[in-house]
Amino acid sequence: MCAIAGIFHLPTPKPVEPQRVERMCASMAHRGPDGAGVWTGPGVGLGHRRLSIIDLAGSSQPMASSDRRAMLVFNGEIYNFRELRAELRAAGAQFHTEGDSEVILAAWQRWGPACVERLHGMFAFAIYDLAERTLFLARDRLGVKPLFYAVLSDGSLAFASELKGLLAHPLLRREVDPLAIDDYLAWGYVPDHRSILAGVAKLPAGHSLLLRHGQPLPAPRQWWDVSFAERRSGSAADLEAELLHLMRQAVASRMVADVPLGAFLSGGVDSSSVVALMSEAGRDPVKTCSIGFDVAALDETSYADRIARQFGTEHRTRIVSPDDFGAVDTLAAMFDEPFADASALPTWRVCQLAREAVTVALSGDGADEALAGYRRHVFQHGEDRLRRLLPHGLRRSIFGTLGAVYPKADWAPRPLRAKATFQALALSSEEGYARSIGIVPPELRATLYSPEYLARRGDYRAEQVLVDLMAGAPARSGLDKAQYADLKFWLPGDILTKVDRTSMAVGLETREPLLDHRLIEFAASLPENLRVRRAEGKWLMKRAMRRYLSDDILFRPKQGFVTPIAQWFRGPLAETARSVGSSSALARSGWFDSHRIARLADDHVSGRSDHGRLLWQLVMLDKSLKILGLSV
Repeated sequence: MCAIAGIFHLPTPKPVEPQRVERMCASMAHRGPDGAGVWTGPGVGLGHRRLSIIDLAGSSQPMASSDRRAMLVFNGEIYNFRELRAELRAAGAQFHTEGDSEVILAAWQRWGPACVERLHGMFAFAIYDLAERTLFLARDRLGVKPLFYAVLSDGSLAFASELKGLLAHPLLRREVDPLAIDDYLAWGYVPDHRSILAGVAKLPAGHSLLLRHGQPLPAPRQWWDVSFAERRSGSAADLEAELLHLMRQAVASRMVADVPLGAFLSGGVDSSSVVALMSEAGRDPVKTCSIGFDVAALDETSYADRIARQFGTEHRTRIVSPDDFGAVDTLAAMFDEPFADASALPTWRVCQLAREAVTVALSGDGADEALAGYRRHVFQHGEDRLRRLLPHGLRRSIFGTLGAVYPKADWAPRPLRAKATFQALALSSEEGYARSIGIVPPELRATLYSPEYLARRGDYRAEQVLVDLMAGAPARSGLDKAQYADLKFWLPGDILTKVDRTSMAVGLETREPLLDHRLIEFAASLPENLRVRRAEGKWLMKRAMRRYLSDDILFRPKQGFVTPIAQWFRGPLAETARSVGSSSALARSGWFDSHRIARLADDHVSGRSDHGRLLWQLVMLDKSLKILGLSV
């Protein structure tokens, strides 16, 4: 894993100062502690920070092609590089290293921009073609690896693996995009179609950019998408066998490394499945790690210990206190943009533990999105059945009324928490799902904003982007559309951003075998009853893994990393909660009604209401603005 950065002069090939590229890379040194390099040519500069994983002695970057006609900087891993190297060598390509970077260059020489379609892996890379005088930027299919870019005041385009790389360039305009605030409050992160900074873009997952001197900046080109429009035929047993083959293939391909390799192990279905298949594929015991909490209700280490014993792993556990609020400033600095997924804290802690023993760790991320493993998928599946039975007008009348009068009962048993379900049933499938995965609904956001911000926002509504994405999805059903939205919107914006930043902060490479694109494409074609059956998600995967895992592992209630933010804001962070609306950055912005926020904070601290998640969002926004020194 690495960091890349660069500068490309769009209008004319003006010289690039190497020191500027060096500063951009230096700001991301945590991503690549093992080496650094910069190359400049007429109108272009490329920089790289390296975390050595494969071909430790060779494969330094920026790397030149064998004929010196192209230069590469690359962040990620290509899992089929050995097969591609054999194919390319048979076609006449010459190789001087044992790594995957040179394979990308040879693939570019043979196939040009279409080379990305041959690459299996996670990547963000830039290739400058000296003969064509073009810069090619590409990002992997699912968006595992990030890539930010911006056009600067001198007409150049700068790109970097993290926003802090762009912030190291003196010409970057530090002005907040006001619409990003509505996006952030709606979702808890700034999604990939926007950045916290006006003028900064994120190359979308599965997209590329081809830039030429003297030509305007083109729109990104989509080179990969996933379709839910087709359905596989065949018996459940045959499809189960195919799924298991794809999972084995994905895990084995991600076990190639010249450094110590291990896995995260929570004791849940996904991480346990990965560890089981790693144990089957390898000769040596798998190195696994888990973190537990000193609060029994939050601790899952007993399940992880069982899996570790079953598969004979070299297992390490560390018990941490969930009261880790002292790390909030450090966490905010990792993400640059405001990021309010509170599970980032324990994710960072487990990455720290893993890095003590390994340099590469496999995770179970992706299975829930690909195979319908979230509770919201089960609800969406059931709600859409009811939507098909009742006309929209009747649903809106009945369930809209029930949703308005039913109390919000977060404290109640799950069957009695019906308010959100009633509200969703009154809406279309797309609008209902957008509400189910959002954090602060539009009607509450409107009460938080100042009149000045509401005027600037106009009629923009953060949910509409997701609604439009689902409406245009290559899909047959509401469940299809929900999973498509998760893969294209939620996964790159939240889950993969969280794992990338927290792992890279400690110099750890994470790999997600259950996000292998062949597995994703197969899962998208499964009949709905093989994804969700009898209110159980990931049905076919759980059936396939029964040969490895017991039912109490496969079918126990899902529990993710928990951070007790509600308790923090009633205890050690109570004063932080009370002051957030009047703190310097948020108060100076003029975006919010400070009196309204103060009342919400008082209600939470006193225990009258639970506004923990909202307060966490506001605190993380405030800290991000302060750390970045952004103008508003």
